[in-house]
Amino acid sequence: MKSDDVVISARDLRVWYGTAGLPVRAVDGVSFEIRSGEILGLVGESGCGKSTLGRGLLGLLPDGAARDGELFFRERDMLRLKRREQHALRGRELGLIFQEPLTRLNPLMRISEHFSETLKTHHRGIGKDEIESRSLEALRVMGIPPTRFRAYPHEFSGGMRQRLMIALTLVLRPAFVVADEPTTALDVLVEAQIIRMLHDLRDTYETSLLLITHNLGIIAEACDRVAVMYAGRIVEIGDAHTVFRAPQHPYTRELLRSTISLSTTGLNYIEGAPPDLSDPPPGCRFHPRCPDAMQVCERRAPVPRVQPSGSRTECWAADHANGLVTLTEDERIPLAKEVIALADEA
Repeated sequence: MKSDDVVISARDLRVWYGTAGLPVRAVDGVSFEIRSGEILGLVGESGCGKSTLGRGLLGLLPDGAARDGELFFRERDMLRLKRREQHALRGRELGLIFQEPLTRLNPLMRISEHFSETLKTHHRGIGKDEIESRSLEALRVMGIPPTRFRAYPHEFSGGMRQRLMIALTLVLRPAFVVADEPTTALDVLVEAQIIRMLHDLRDTYETSLLLITHNLGIIAEACDRVAVMYAGRIVEIGDAHTVFRAPQHPYTRELLRSTISLSTTGLNYIEGAPPDLSDPPPGCRFHPRCPDAMQVCERRAPVPRVQPSGSRTECWAADHANGLVTLTEDERIPLAKEVIALADEA
């Protein structure tokens, strides 16, 4: 892979929120790359830091939030750019597809006005004819007929409004897009349409995407690679089919076990709850809930290692099982069940 194939590169990236107490470390040292034309899925439980990571990549964080580490968009150092320089990149080269499109579209503005405002903001001096031409092309790619160009948002269904949000991002032809739960609250048929649209966006414009979701089925259908996030950390990342076929991290395995399908005969779930991100547990953050937890998991944080399957994980159990580390007999002792139970109660 050539360096110019990498669109987004993060190394030990951290994002935290200042509070009256301890800072909330929503993203706490993550590293990954996204290549040109690639769709990377980001999955994990609510509150694990997925949306914060997505917005942190774009610099769309509220006052009181901060970032450090390394973050590059192509050759640009995103953490050193001034606010106006970051603003100039967003829209034209960096895009965001929001969830809940009805709350993002102005009910008093026609769809044509939404497109006109978007294009004029990022392309000063653009003419009326070009605005209409580019807008209609974006709508065509999203399967929306030109006759709806001057309609109001309330005249569209939920699925069509989501397609409008994608079209408003697409019209600027960005190189990288964060799609934050783009299929939330949509039925499965519309969900499938949106996934096809994201593929069209990638194939037509060679756009790279970070697809944030809690739906593992969407990841399997839409993504080239998947990153599994837990308590502010990426605990496993690799080829989507490889990760789903042979998960290396116990958290990934438990997520897959909890998925409902047509063959499901009972409901499975991960015991306990995610930790407080202002005060995460020592060692591996998943160890209070992990069925494979050993003494070493409580004492020392695992480091990312590439497993024989090709995925990169942070897990002592996977490292030991695959012969990547040598643990002492004491370190390999399973954590007592009462330790896990106490952690759940806390």
